[in-house]
Amino acid sequence: MRGRRTAAAIAGLAVLAAACSAPGTSPTATAQFTTFEQVLDQAKGQTVNLYAYGGDQGANRYIDEVLAVKARGLGITVHRVPVDATTTAMQKLLGDKQAGKTSGGGVDLVWVNGENFRTGKQAALWDCGWTDLLPNGRYVNWADPEIANDFGTPVNKCEAPWSRAQFAFVYDSARVSQPPRTVPALLDWIRAHPGRFTYPAPPDFTGSVFTRQVFYATSGGYTTIPTGYDHDAYQRLSPALWSALRGIAPSLWRSGTTYPTSSAQLNTLYGNGEVDFTMTYGPAEIDALVANGTYPATTKAYTLDDGSIGNTAYLAIPANAANKAAAIAVANLELSPEQQLAKAQPTPWGVYPAIDLTRTDASWQQKFADLPRSAHVPPFAELSRHSLPELQANWTTPLDDGWRQEVLPR
Repeated sequence: MRGRRTAAAIAGLAVLAAACSAPGTSPTATAQFTTFEQVLDQAKGQTVNLYAYGGDQGANRYIDEVLAVKARGLGITVHRVPVDATTTAMQKLLGDKQAGKTSGGGVDLVWVNGENFRTGKQAALWDCGWTDLLPNGRYVNWADPEIANDFGTPVNKCEAPWSRAQFAFVYDSARVSQPPRTVPALLDWIRAHPGRFTYPAPPDFTGSVFTRQVFYATSGGYTTIPTGYDHDAYQRLSPALWSALRGIAPSLWRSGTTYPTSSAQLNTLYGNGEVDFTMTYGPAEIDALVANGTYPATTKAYTLDDGSIGNTAYLAIPANAANKAAAIAVANLELSPEQQLAKAQPTPWGVYPAIDLTRTDASWQQKFADLPRSAHVPPFAELSRHSLPELQANWTTPLDDGWRQEVLPR
């Protein structure tokens, strides 16, 4: 039911965004600032309401115990507002837009994903242009396609990188000696090991990316799919995807009669030994999960030789945010080598840096090189060696809807 409600929420957001959209670009109230010093002066004493997914305990600890502490040194309070999904923040912003509330909004900063960023951009919900003010923006390679585009939607100075992600499979090496290295090999493995694999039901974020991963393979590769959604291409290419997923369904956990409703549920199945694989967009978190006993000590992560999807997470500032100066200051803080290194530490979080390390000085590069080596996760350079870009966000809903129509048991 949770997945169905989320899908309905996303569809509702799209309709509301269309109703709220206006010609032109998002308002740029940050034009009041000409220097970052002005930003810091106004930010003192402000509280940033940071809307962030609350289901990631490592992220929660990082925000509360590291980021918030550092921000206090700038005279800024970071108030983390946990949400089940970014759509919660989006519904609030779209409601403000519809009510004509153009300032004093209660959302100051959003940890946003591609589909919701695109929805907000269409409805002119984001403040833009502020990334030019960030001194730490010098550490970002803005020309990198995986930075310049959020699920295929141009960033256009409307958000700043938060962290990088790489989709990876996770397996128990005590039970799987040779994990499959391509999507076709994975599908063969599933059929040969009935009951030992499953994936979350889309629109769960991880279930959706697994579906897209298979879509790339059954379509003949990423380059065969138009980056922006094309209905004719969908009609032509998706039948092979649905056929492949229906083909493995009888060999999944519980014979495919039910699917985990979330990545958290899949992780629990894996941790309990009910399945041999799980999957994640944040493999750097695995060390902590092994250390606390959630995952077995024989856990390993890897990416596929025929490519694995990677992307970047971002922070966006609503156009009607009440505390924009503090939000800009926190976004700048997040791009510092110090904070990116803190996030990359296995504790409290362990995620990959969004900055270009070659743009930092030698001492910082050495500190990143000295991060603890993992017995469970290869270095990011290895994980991302065959990284594949995301499709534009407007592919997500048709594929999620198609999965429910073509694969979900009735």
